[in-house]
Amino acid sequence: MTEFDQPMPEASALPYSRSRHLPPYRGIVAVDAKDFTGYPAIEHGTISANVPQLLRLSFERAGLGEVWKDRRFPNSTGDGYVFGFDPAWMPFLIHPWLNTLQEVLTEFNVHSVGTVRIRLRVSLNIGPLPDDGGEFDGNGTPRNDTHRLLDSRPVKAMLAASNASITQVAAILSDRCYQDAVAGGYTGRHPDHFIEVPATVEGKRFDQRAWLYVPTPSGDLYDRRILGDAVVEEQEGREEKEGRAKRAADGSGEQRRAPRTAVNQRGNGSNLNAGTVHGSQTVTNVRGDSYGGDRVEGHKVGTVNGNLGDIVHGDKNEHRR
Repeated sequence: MTEFDQPMPEASALPYSRSRHLPPYRGIVAVDAKDFTGYPAIEHGTISANVPQLLRLSFERAGLGEVWKDRRFPNSTGDGYVFGFDPAWMPFLIHPWLNTLQEVLTEFNVHSVGTVRIRLRVSLNIGPLPDDGGEFDGNGTPRNDTHRLLDSRPVKAMLAASNASITQVAAILSDRCYQDAVAGGYTGRHPDHFIEVPATVEGKRFDQRAWLYVPTPSGDLYDRRILGDAVVEEQEGREEKEGRAKRAADGSGEQRRAPRTAVNQRGNGSNLNAGTVHGSQTVTNVRGDSYGGDRVEGHKVGTVNGNLGDIVHGDKNEHRR
């Protein structure tokens, strides 16, 4: 029997050609060391070896040793590490694990000999991924998106703008991860601890809603301008749009009529204004008197609702000559 007589691997079915079961859902965590390529090549091996050891220690210290022991399709990326896990544990990775990782890295950097300091970006995601114990398990869109989030502009900017002696971890959560674990109330962090951002990657066709979380902020991390003008403008535009939609739905803001104000005011040598005015008003008569508020000039019918009193046509001062 020749090699050509061996059965060929079954070709994968074309997408959309038939229905099939979804792969199991997995939580995915990926980390990258900041400025890895900025270190001398001789130190790359040290960093690559230390990252998984620091992760292991942080999981054990956070009481999540089971997650590390049972990790799926683990892989070192040179300057980082990635693996899958049962998504039921996701709330615990958000809190307390991210905070514990911050503590472990702080201790490592304080006591580290030489010049190596390890600060990590962390990406968390949830999605269906093949996990049958095969060589190529864990490959799929959720895995790709996890790495894109890790390389996205907001999380890089957040870690870069912080104090290197204080902030050791900056995390970014996919919107699905945030909605399921944080907004759903399953994790020990309030939603206000997170910052919504549009996650984009320079040179890549990637743009997703995501959420930043920094266990130990420092410097000006609460100033959203560090995320860049484009990020801030897009977020502010979204917030303004949502605000308009809310006001339209509940009849507040611009959708609500201004309160009615009774007016009974006479200017010097002018006619009496009696009735109801919507909002404030300025009345200018022929002698130049005015009152604070919105300026009204010309015929006031249609602007002031109610009885305007006597309307005099012509020169109102004729009888005084």
